[in-house]
Amino acid sequence: MVEHMVWIRFKESVTAERALRHIEALNSLMEYVPVIQSIRAGANFTDRAKGFTHGLIVTLASREDLPRYLDHPRHVEVAKALREDAAELAAMDIDCI
Repeated sequence: MVEHMVWIRFKESVTAERALRHIEALNSLMEYVPVIQSIRAGANFTDRAKGFTHGLIVTLASREDLPRYLDHPRHVEVAKALREDAAELAAMDIDCI
């Protein structure tokens, strides 16, 4: 199993409503990308994330599914809107043992 984790820091100019629309778009990826086993996105509620405001965790079956997820047209669209319009992102992909 692979966990794809993304830390999201919304720009100060991004309203709460706009941030919520981006998070909802991330959560909707499960409907479009068949290799996703589970997806969870939401707001950070602690001060331990070095200013990152939201997070995303995507569970995939294997490493081979990661490019299928990343290259899927719906993911590309949602990620591009998030990066270009609203936020700074940091990602990590781990093999779970």
